[in-house]
Amino acid sequence: MSRVLVPCHVKGSVALQVGDVRTSQGRPGVLVIDVTFPSVAPFELQEITFKNYYTAFLSIRVRQYTSAHTPAKWVTCLRDYCLMPDPHSEEGAQEYVSLFKHQMLCDMARISELRLILRQPSPLWLSFTVEELQIYQQGPKSPSVTFPKWLSHPVPCEQPALLREMWALTEMIRASHTSARIGRFDVDGCYDLNLLSYT
Repeated sequence: MSRVLVPCHVKGSVALQVGDVRTSQGRPGVLVIDVTFPSVAPFELQEITFKNYYTAFLSIRVRQYTSAHTPAKWVTCLRDYCLMPDPHSEEGAQEYVSLFKHQMLCDMARISELRLILRQPSPLWLSFTVEELQIYQQGPKSPSVTFPKWLSHPVPCEQPALLREMWALTEMIRASHTSARIGRFDVDGCYDLNLLSYT
């Protein structure tokens, strides 16, 4: 499935509240990053990619356009997605992450704004964010490829001669468990492809 990069404006991170664990520097434990799409009409979000930088948990809220007479509403579509399994190690601290629409908790159509909520409860990592953020929408659908019917439903009269023979051999083996041994290793270690009777 094709995807198209959506031009967006990523605002600077804002401290939402004091962190779960207070530090002597008073760094916030929760940051909010707002993303707007000033030059794009409401779209269906397909994928979000970014590079993590010491963020432990990620939540995502989207603002969905409904109609001209109804104000757009904020909906939580991802809640506390774990980016660092162990807060005391650096596993996942600087990895590239892809999130797809099927991982979200809500419909990702008619998106007009996006809000990332970053959380880092550990006092070990005082600075955290996400970098290289990119938003994708679904691109034009490629034409479907039609496969011959015999690939999924073997019918002898529709297959080439060689495939007909293979189909017949498969049916013969399926019908007779006693002839199910197609080959064996002989004494010299060479593989014998002759059809052997069951002994």
